[in-house]
Amino acid sequence: MSVGMIDTSRIEAMVAQLKTAAARANPASENPLQAKEAAGAVNFQSALKSSIDQVNKVQLQAQDMAQRFEMGDASVSLSDAMLSLQKSTIAFQQTVQVRNKLVQAYQEIMNMGV
Repeated sequence: MSVGMIDTSRIEAMVAQLKTAAARANPASENPLQAKEAAGAVNFQSALKSSIDQVNKVQLQAQDMAQRFEMGDASVSLSDAMLSLQKSTIAFQQTVQVRNKLVQAYQEIMNMGV
């Protein structure tokens, strides 16, 4: 990953994960219109949990790397530890922003007139 660039491989991996989940969730239906709608449906809960688990994994790896550097592990350089910590910070900030957008969307839906 280059500095200042977006890691497109993670985005592509997430899109592939979502497509796989959608393919598994597609029930056999007698109505082709319902089958077409179900093909676009994704299990939101599992996608969200997967993303949060991935952020947690990145944070745990960064914490471990920083601790290993502090203990004097020669296989971990300061730059590697700092990059790992920055990646975990960015991943957490991204998660918080997604949560904020979800809360905002929920509030807008709740305030809609019926």
